[in-house]
Amino acid sequence: MRSVLFTFTALSLVSGSLATGISDEDLSLQQNVIHFPDATWHTPQSNVQAVCYQIAYAISDASEVFFPSTHGYAASNKHALASSSGESACSVQPGSPQDVGLILQILGKSRTPFGVKGAGHTGNPGFSSTSGVQISLARFDTFKVNTEAQTVELGPSLTWDDVFERLTPYGVNVIGGRIPGVGVGGLTLSGGYSFQTSQYGLSIDNVVAFELVQPNGTITTVTEANHDLWFALRGGGNNFGIVTKFTFKSFPQGQVWGGAILYAPDQLDAVKAATAEFGKVTDPKAALITTFVYTPGGVSTAALIFYNEPNPPKGMFDAILDIPSPMKDVSIRSFADFIKAVGVADPPGERGSFCGFPVTNYSSNFLDAIAEQISIWGKKLTDIDPTVFVAADAELLDSTVFSHGAPSAYPPDRSLVYFPSILSFTWPNSSLDETIFQAQREIANNLRAAALKDGQDVERAAVYPNYALFDTPLEDMYGQNVPRLRELKRAYDPENVMGLTGGFKF
Repeated sequence: MRSVLFTFTALSLVSGSLATGISDEDLSLQQNVIHFPDATWHTPQSNVQAVCYQIAYAISDASEVFFPSTHGYAASNKHALASSSGESACSVQPGSPQDVGLILQILGKSRTPFGVKGAGHTGNPGFSSTSGVQISLARFDTFKVNTEAQTVELGPSLTWDDVFERLTPYGVNVIGGRIPGVGVGGLTLSGGYSFQTSQYGLSIDNVVAFELVQPNGTITTVTEANHDLWFALRGGGNNFGIVTKFTFKSFPQGQVWGGAILYAPDQLDAVKAATAEFGKVTDPKAALITTFVYTPGGVSTAALIFYNEPNPPKGMFDAILDIPSPMKDVSIRSFADFIKAVGVADPPGERGSFCGFPVTNYSSNFLDAIAEQISIWGKKLTDIDPTVFVAADAELLDSTVFSHGAPSAYPPDRSLVYFPSILSFTWPNSSLDETIFQAQREIANNLRAAALKDGQDVERAAVYPNYALFDTPLEDMYGQNVPRLRELKRAYDPENVMGLTGGFKF
């Protein structure tokens, strides 16, 4: 008996859909639960709620459909940022790749818009949410360590901080996100930077297999032997189906050294100087993120420092550590504890947006430009609303970051080295949305001009897709790979099923 469970309160919201093929007598009502009989359902393409019922008939007992006001609906639609969340006609939590395949076939044939949510950390509105059918991958939470094969299997709904915590007892690690709340699926499919990227490469450089449900419902395991899909999935986002499991290479992981340091505005020049000096470090075990934040007293800064051993080389971080600071939390700790210590999850209920500006180096002149832009625009935006948060990150990595992997959708050219800097803004209400988006566009353009003036070769520098604002042109992220990716999209998704969901589309 295939069934979908939802509470009685949904009936008033979907009564129009009930008229499409099922009578009152067909509904077996027991304890406020509705069990649908096995039957063939003929659904008008224009009726999203009827499509929800059609999905409910098709899926197995491993999966569930939820309507508004039911217990699983809110969780399926909720995202880390309010601006990325949506209100779907219904949500579905598939529990098997086979059910994902059935759902994609129904959505494709009915041309119903849908969203695919892993952990829900995207900053772009509509990229993993929808007013149509929300697919939540919450039940794809595989966690399996294979010590013999030196691999780890992970589901797309897991968050990286949870993964690192669960890997600690095994003494191994995988390449993943840098703050709490970031999901395995979204980060990996668009590239995936880590505090250990200089040493091991991007997340996509450490995947050995994808379990993929293709748009036509076919389930396949994609490895390096599948040349085209292997290339496309590594950085190409959700254009080629839904990934229900990732298999990563693992590596030994002991304790690390690092943490967060906060600085007052009067230390801005010292922090910029120390950041520029750190740019000369070539040790792949080291990483630094310097954050510039607008405050009424000026531009405050923070440093996230990391070394992938318990004891960094003497003197490597002295310029950063010697700057007077009101708060310093730097110590030897597990990698999982390090992520918890340096990371800050997105504020609940806030709206937010990211915007990337790739660079080739963080010279003193360019760091001056970052601080200046944050100061100017922070003042403009907080004059409109004092609760707006305006920040930029300079992310210092080794110049060999792209040498650890083979050609992939992103980055488009591994011979060019650029670092994925980011603007991160939050604000309280939707009336500021377009003002914020436009501010980010202008800041990114100004910083690109500053980088060019600084002598940096950023004409072809690709924006990191996970940092890219929603309207970023494909060529700005994927460069010379765009024609090939469009051909692969037509080959593997000729009906453009994945075009019915959000994200950057080929």
